[in-house]
Amino acid sequence: MAHGNAKSGRGVEAFVLLEAQAGKALTLTRQLAKIKGVRASYAVTGPYDVIVHAEAPDFKSIAQLVVAKIQGLGSVARTITCTVIESGQG
Repeated sequence: MAHGNAKSGRGVEAFVLLEAQAGKALTLTRQLAKIKGVRASYAVTGPYDVIVHAEAPDFKSIAQLVVAKIQGLGSVARTITCTVIESGQG
């Protein structure tokens, strides 16, 4: 398993799938976009309300970002973190 995205030099990337409290998805999406380490946040349809594309220097930093900054927002009900192990981008 790779310890980051060596091609891009960006460290570790992850997609975080979030369930928001009722009626909070759009506000949450805007709040998440302001957090350092969040590359993008998207309000989406389906089983999750928001998807975040995050990056950090290493796995420990990704975990800290998710637990301290993302889950720390009051309107986050649940998260699932999917760490990128390889990218198909050139």
